[in-house]
Amino acid sequence: RTRGRGLSVLKVLASGSRGNCYLLITPDETLIIEAGIKYKEILKGLNYKIDKVVGCLVTHEHKDHSKSIKDLTENGIDVYSAKGTFEKLNIKNYRTKIVKANKRQQIGNFTILPFDVIHDAEEPLGFLIKHQDIGTLLFITDTCYCEYNFKNVNSILVECNYIKENLEEYCIETSLSVRIKDTHFELENVIDFLKASDLSKVKNIMLLHLSEKHGDDVVMREKVEEVTGIPVTIAEKRIEINL
Repeated sequence: RTRGRGLSVLKVLASGSRGNCYLLITPDETLIIEAGIKYKEILKGLNYKIDKVVGCLVTHEHKDHSKSIKDLTENGIDVYSAKGTFEKLNIKNYRTKIVKANKRQQIGNFTILPFDVIHDAEEPLGFLIKHQDIGTLLFITDTCYCEYNFKNVNSILVECNYIKENLEEYCIETSLSVRIKDTHFELENVIDFLKASDLSKVKNIMLLHLSEKHGDDVVMREKVEEVTGIPVTIAEKRIEINL
């Protein structure tokens, strides 16, 4: 795709339990969100151009989000995450940058506000991201609930992992099903979260991290669009949306 001056895009490299990685691409700089796939796949997604990459945000230490942290830092890319994430992974070098919930961080021309989420990880975070070329973008994944309300957001990237009825139909009450309920966003919870949010300036909603077994992209898209009146995209490999 040819990008003219001023056109910024979100590019999905992977989304789901097998790996997560997204690129925020502006005309002048690129921010990577999540490093849960092989470094060579990230490099390919960047068209082998890393000179414009200003950094990578990682929400938590689970491998489907953090797999390539070490490779990124060894190839000159700063990785930003919570202290607990780096400690859990036992990764520490001058390219690992610690961020804290509710404390702003500048990465190139991106202004990042991390916030706490609820997940079975050491110090999981979500991110509110601002940039002059894309406005304000909310990124929230791997959580069962969000206690915050956000205003003046232009794009929302939110996990929509499973549908309660699907999980109950195909999964007896096991430790796995309990973990899913306790640590991931269910469709109705996502809808409640969106209803409680100020959507007046939102132009894009993307649903992330869908479960292959317990999700349904058609139902999820239709229900969220019905409630919000905003176009909804399902995060799939190689999908790009204009921001």
